[in-house]
Amino acid sequence: MGAFRALGDSLLATVSDRLELFSIELQEEKFRLIQTFVWISAALFAGMMAITFASLTLVYLFWESARLAVLGGLAVLYTGALVAIVLWLRRFIARQPSPFAATLQEIGADRSCISNPS
Repeated sequence: MGAFRALGDSLLATVSDRLELFSIELQEEKFRLIQTFVWISAALFAGMMAITFASLTLVYLFWESARLAVLGGLAVLYTGALVAIVLWLRRFIARQPSPFAATLQEIGADRSCISNPS
């Protein structure tokens, strides 16, 4: 009977550890999702500003040339910001580990220990 209790205790401890690891990874994924959403929002804002100032530049291009430098500079600034944010976001997403990789690795190790009794 003591062996069954020890086995049950060991099994519950393993399941508890895996659930705790899963919970931590779920929190990390939530943080990463929120961070990605913020950067996508910044990219959309910069893109909309680039389109707005590029359009205003074209409107003023044929109206008065004094404001052209300011509007053109702002359009270049926001377009540059958009390109920088999009490039950074692509690199950020490519560097992210697969979700729940540590949990899957630990479960694989558990399975190999169970299937190989030596």
